[in-house]
Amino acid sequence: MLTEAGEALLASVEAMAKAASTIPSQDPEGPIGTLRISVSEGFGTWFLAYRLPQFNELYPRITVDLVASTSYLNLSRREADVAVFLSRPRAGLLVARKLAPYDLRLYASNAYLERHGTPTSLPALAHHKLVGYIPDLLSAPELRYHQEVYRESRATLRSSSINAQFAMILGGGGIGVLPSFIGDLMPELARVVFDVRLQRNFWLVMHKDTQQLQKVKAFQSWMHDVLVSGGGRQLAGVPEE
Repeated sequence: MLTEAGEALLASVEAMAKAASTIPSQDPEGPIGTLRISVSEGFGTWFLAYRLPQFNELYPRITVDLVASTSYLNLSRREADVAVFLSRPRAGLLVARKLAPYDLRLYASNAYLERHGTPTSLPALAHHKLVGYIPDLLSAPELRYHQEVYRESRATLRSSSINAQFAMILGGGGIGVLPSFIGDLMPELARVVFDVRLQRNFWLVMHKDTQQLQKVKAFQSWMHDVLVSGGGRQLAGVPEE
């Protein structure tokens, strides 16, 4: 039952609801507004950023904010419209679907391998310098792949940033795990220990109340086209034909 205060507000609320019902749900001229995308540092920098101009050409009325970081914005608090996570969220009013798998391999610079030789097995890594994450600063359990690879070996150059690790490896600092969509782009880097292959998944996530927004649907559709047209092969570490 409504209280007296509720009764007093009812007329105003009904008027607001009637006015809201007259607002078109779709802009006839296409999506408009600001689309904020929260992604991991590596995916945002090396895969998404240089493709976003294509999205901008298709949807010039959308302003894109790309937040590429070692931590994510909070979708439940509407800090972002859409995100690409490393795992499926288990809480909150969120909608998630698997975007694509991605490959991880061991890489070293050509200069490092010339000086120190090329390891051909995991035990051989014990005799090499290693690059990796700082264990107690990992932002997601999916990044603990070094335990699967290095085992008893210890990285002596470490960073919370995948971009910094890439720079350390490129600079000859040692051998490290990189996503193939990063490592394979650089001719100065080479894969080592070819039987080591890790796979993780990217998840496209949005709040259930905003998933039907034109700008969000446009991004979902565009991402699908990017993956089908070759982006999925790059993430999976499959060489171009």
